[in-house]
Amino acid sequence: MNTSAHILIVDDDKEIRDLLARFLDKHGLRVTVAADGRDMKKALADWKIDLIVLDLMLPGEDGLTLCRNLRSESSIPVIMLTAMGEEMDRIVGLEMGADDYLAKPFNPRELLARIKAVLRRADELPQASDRGTGDDGDRDRVYVFSGWNLNAQRRDLISPDGVMVSLSGGEFELLMAFVSHPGRVLSRDQLLDLARGREAQPFDRSMDVQVSRLRHKIEIDPKNPALIKTVRSGGYMFTAKVQLAPVNGEKGAP
Repeated sequence: MNTSAHILIVDDDKEIRDLLARFLDKHGLRVTVAADGRDMKKALADWKIDLIVLDLMLPGEDGLTLCRNLRSESSIPVIMLTAMGEEMDRIVGLEMGADDYLAKPFNPRELLARIKAVLRRADELPQASDRGTGDDGDRDRVYVFSGWNLNAQRRDLISPDGVMVSLSGGEFELLMAFVSHPGRVLSRDQLLDLARGREAQPFDRSMDVQVSRLRHKIEIDPKNPALIKTVRSGGYMFTAKVQLAPVNGEKGAP
């Protein structure tokens, strides 16, 4: 993790903002603070932010709304601060795209540890292939692999026989992660981030279950998969060649 990472703290409690700013600065992190969504947007426009610590309860736009809107245009990691015991807020926050959560009151050292862990996972994520697959701007593309067609904008998956296959939200994001990084070994933690399946805890086996479900939908023989290979002590690899279908008169990617 880069110790000079720039952290944006968004909380309407000035005492908490000041406390965290001093503590994180003491540990080598750059810190900018914001009291609400308007200040947060200004900070994002003015600075290159590496991670956002975002309070759920804010005046005006709340943290869930801000996180959802942020995810539509950015992949900046977010750690959500929630009230103690608000299980539903935690789940909804993670579904909105938060990378982690922490319940108030909390120890600043625990927040620091979570910041380091989230930044470390973000640093470990492989970049999209040179042709640009996986970028948010390619969500209006059609990915073609082994006769399958995945329309990223409509979230439609069409089989080689022309049959539409229904995908859950998690299965779609997982398949997007695979087609965006073909031929690369992706660990479970990397898949959790790429597929935004952050409701799973570290070392949770839920990713294996999700992969199994996806295999049953796209593999000829799910017990002997040809498209999604298991890599021992590594994770998974999508072995199919992926192409981008022509869009708006463009030529397909090789």
